[in-house]
Amino acid sequence: MSDTLARVKKVTAETLKIDALMVKDDSRFVEDLGAESIQSVELVAAFEEEFDIEMDEQGALGVKDVGGAVTFIEKHL
Repeated sequence: MSDTLARVKKVTAETLKIDALMVKDDSRFVEDLGAESIQSVELVAAFEEEFDIEMDEQGALGVKDVGGAVTFIEKHL
């Protein structure tokens, strides 16, 4: 597992207050992990903090799953 993927999973579990084992590579934030709208914004902020990057919020909010988040973040690193 890539370092980015591991960190995305950790931040997702912490932000959504769920067991890290629930977060799979293809987990969808809303449908599979139960994220609500406000948590989507919190996830973007948490990813920015974890990776020390600035993300386009509109683009970031369009990311729907863990794998997509990894791809999006790696483009900004």
